[in-house]
Amino acid sequence: MDDFLEIIESDGNSVEAADNGEVVTAACEEWGYLASFIDDLEEKTEAAIEAFVDQLDSSETSVQIAAGENIALLYEKSYTPREYEDGPATDAERMDDEGFALDHSLVKRYDPYRQKHQLEHTLSQLTKISSKGIAKKDRKTLHTNFADILNTVEYPSRGPRYSTAIDQETGNRYGSRMTIRIESVGAMRIDKWWKLHRLHGLRKILGGGFAVHYENNEVVFESLPLVAFAK
Repeated sequence: MDDFLEIIESDGNSVEAADNGEVVTAACEEWGYLASFIDDLEEKTEAAIEAFVDQLDSSETSVQIAAGENIALLYEKSYTPREYEDGPATDAERMDDEGFALDHSLVKRYDPYRQKHQLEHTLSQLTKISSKGIAKKDRKTLHTNFADILNTVEYPSRGPRYSTAIDQETGNRYGSRMTIRIESVGAMRIDKWWKLHRLHGLRKILGGGFAVHYENNEVVFESLPLVAFAK
């Protein structure tokens, strides 16, 4: 992970690939995949987020998104399950700014980034970037992905594709709506960033054989356990 971070911090210079967007993107993605397997990232978080924040200014959409997804993962990992000694949740932990329920089974353990307000401003700008120098498809991708990332920075219990729209039947937020269907297994609900990072990583390695490996390879199965799926 330290080697990948060095590539990111140096914009590829450390591996003689200066300003190579593909190399920096790959380093970000591999860092995030490995990070998804580590429970406690507090000691690595500050330096890592600094590097990823710097890459939000990249001219490459793929670099910006990969860096942003790692920021979201680090915010997600700054929260862990509530334990008895943590006591009951406060009102601020139970409800968002509009009075809708939050997942208060999780508790904040540390501040991932000291300049959170500046980060939120940067992410907000990326959700509505309109530069004509960016292809229309890339602008749409940036808007969608950074809306998700910003949502997680504001409320770390919310995962990718979290919809704040209201379900008229329940009166609650729709919540995370990203699902991936795998034949003979069911629909995988991607409601956490660690799941998304592992899915991306496994698909990159296994390609079209992902479904077969998921059913028959114990290591792959344990990377995304059945609890991540809903029939």
